[in-house]
Amino acid sequence: MPNTLLILPGDGIGPEVMAEVRRVIDWFGAKRGLDFDVSEDLVGGCAYDAHGAPLSDAAMEKAQAVDAVLLGAVGGPKWDNLDFKDKPERGLLRLRKEMDLFANLRPAQCFDALADFSSLKRDLVSGLDMMIVRELTSGVYFGEPRGVSKEGNERVGINTHRYTESEIARVARSAFELARKRQNRVCSMEKRNVMEAGILWHDVVQEVHDSEYPDVELTHMLADAGGMQIVRAPKQFDVILTDNLFGDMLSDVAAMLTGSLGMLPSASLGAPMENGRPKALYEPVHGSAPDIAGQGKANPIACILSFAMALRYSFDEGANADLLEGVVQKVLGDGVRTGDLMGPEGGTPVSTSEMGDAILAALDAAA
Repeated sequence: MPNTLLILPGDGIGPEVMAEVRRVIDWFGAKRGLDFDVSEDLVGGCAYDAHGAPLSDAAMEKAQAVDAVLLGAVGGPKWDNLDFKDKPERGLLRLRKEMDLFANLRPAQCFDALADFSSLKRDLVSGLDMMIVRELTSGVYFGEPRGVSKEGNERVGINTHRYTESEIARVARSAFELARKRQNRVCSMEKRNVMEAGILWHDVVQEVHDSEYPDVELTHMLADAGGMQIVRAPKQFDVILTDNLFGDMLSDVAAMLTGSLGMLPSASLGAPMENGRPKALYEPVHGSAPDIAGQGKANPIACILSFAMALRYSFDEGANADLLEGVVQKVLGDGVRTGDLMGPEGGTPVSTSEMGDAILAALDAAA
């Protein structure tokens, strides 16, 4: 049976970067015998324009049926004034919630060719290979009660930070399993000094470790101290496990270590389906970048590396994922750059499609 993919290009630069991913997918089909049954639909602002909702029910059904979803980006100023329930980002949140994608994997890897682009000194980031595992479907972003109400003469905003034992345990297992395939180290981050939910997080992670993963090295760190350590000595970490709120912030902090948001992929994984593969959505970390949309300036590498993560985690194609990641490393080492990767020495940036050309040519050379 072919591998099934649903592609949701989305808004802004999403369609441009996804077009280069389609070319890479086609290459793996033609040159490596990896057959993909690819369908496509809308998400975000373009879905609202077409269907009056940021994700149609039909697109949601497709997402539930395929092996993996690849998403480009959502949002833009055109839709800023929509009701909260209709905003483009709600389409992405619906995918995460209804597919129950509870484990978000955000790698922070610094390619040698881009070490000087980091906000930190080269010796601190060269060779960096860190993974943040963020719980994605609970916590303060989903807890009830929530909303803005009136108390006396002033408005009050309420969000509830809530976690159950089982929600913590399942994402902890994801982090420990991942660590076993890396350097076998997990650092769990929370705020148990001021939050009861942090106390529960700490205790449950420790219990899962002691009963199921005693071979994995486990440490604990307060999330604010973790943020400081990420920018002080990032290579001390292998896998960082944290909740929805802190994961959102810490992964963006870690993103700046790599030099450009245009380089960062992500995976959001759920429970195994009947075929044993996890529910999965892959997307670049960058936004829709409406200021450069349609100009051929976007960097497609994050979206291409998101497909590499799909090869690794959804299709058990680790060797082909290594091939694609290695090719990206070589292209960057050869000095091929989009505008976001241009250094002070200047030069002429390549376009989105020219970066795709260079990656495909390097794949041909490596195959």
